[in-house]
Amino acid sequence: MKAESECDVKDAYSGQWPGIDVETASNPWFWDGNSRMQLLTTGKVAMDSFPETHGSFASQCWGGFLQVLADAVARLVVDKFSDLTENFSSPHARRKVLAGIVMTTGTDVKDALVISVSTGTKCINGEYMSDRGLALNDCHAEIIARRCLLKFLYTQLELYLSNKEDQQKSIFIKSEQGGFKLKENVQFHLYISTSPCGDARIFSPHEAAQEDQGDRHPNRKARGQLRTKIESGEGTIPVRSTTTIQTWDGVLQGERLLTMSCSDKIASVLENSRKVEEMHPSSKLLGTDLEQSMQNKKTSEWEKFIKFRFPTEVLISKASGISNAEARQPGKAPNFSVNWTVGDSGLEVINATTGKDEMGRASRLCKHAFYSRWMRIHAKLSSSLRSKILKPNLYHDTKQGATEYQTAKECLFKAFLKAGLGAWVEKPIEQDQFSLTV
Repeated sequence: MKAESECDVKDAYSGQWPGIDVETASNPWFWDGNSRMQLLTTGKVAMDSFPETHGSFASQCWGGFLQVLADAVARLVVDKFSDLTENFSSPHARRKVLAGIVMTTGTDVKDALVISVSTGTKCINGEYMSDRGLALNDCHAEIIARRCLLKFLYTQLELYLSNKEDQQKSIFIKSEQGGFKLKENVQFHLYISTSPCGDARIFSPHEAAQEDQGDRHPNRKARGQLRTKIESGEGTIPVRSTTTIQTWDGVLQGERLLTMSCSDKIASVLENSRKVEEMHPSSKLLGTDLEQSMQNKKTSEWEKFIKFRFPTEVLISKASGISNAEARQPGKAPNFSVNWTVGDSGLEVINATTGKDEMGRASRLCKHAFYSRWMRIHAKLSSSLRSKILKPNLYHDTKQGATEYQTAKECLFKAFLKAGLGAWVEKPIEQDQFSLTV
């Protein structure tokens, strides 16, 4: 749908809601839920038709209803977490960061489905690394939320490949290019209660813009640098300008294990998925004012940092804040991470230090569990699709078989180096050298 003129856009509003003036119509809180979503759709048409009229009636309405969507997604995630923790009374309701993913299949938020809920702020200790894919390396909430989404997608693929009746229930359809793609209008929205660790969190949007006076922040030179989390500590540090190779025996002897920051991981996932035409979140909803710094092209080093990683419309238009952010929670962060994916009976609690549960059992989100599911799906694929994939052996070899994704990732890492942002730090290669027969 495309409007012929901006008058057509305003006529669309006045035709559906006669007697409502433009100023009132552009206030999202004037409308009830259903009308908000109808307005959101019309506003999106207006923005697609007239992208140059930023600040016009159309963009005001679209911006307002992005806020409605952001608030609805945040509320759904928080409410689901409340249900899972007995109205926050469970000991496992303690958290520093809450993340979740919501799926929508249209403009009505009533049809939205919470896909995942997760908490956590810590990573595994080096001595607990697993060479069989049985331990979670990174238990930060937003990273766990992504793994929950992968688990959900595996379930949907299995549904599609089971029988014709279940096939209709799956969110996937066959792609013309081979493989599978999402059904039309299926979108995922990532919610994080605070800015992701790394560059996004360090350079606070609460600082007043000082365009005329220049930027005097003492750490400005570190802005845009790739950053890593450090073992047994909180916060992040900039990476080196040259490649850092982490070795298995070095880590076991006491060298601190490094893990890329959540800011960098999220940006990397978005860019790589875009390049190979895979899925990325339709919106990123932040429980802080980070999006304000994102939207300021002139002063935001964050925008400069990742502008080549993914499209401007993803960064500027779709990164939304919520109206009522969760209050900052001072105090020591809990040492556990919880996760839940739609279909699970309850929360799984993981000791972030060991990457396993308190009984020493592997998580349902670990590499070994995912590789097992991938192998089952691979066996069900048609012979034409299987022929495009190397014969499964080691986990590492199978991942390398995703050539388009690996090429995109390599290009991204080279772009970081070329831009002087540092070298991406990877885990010791031994942790991916496992097969399911081990």
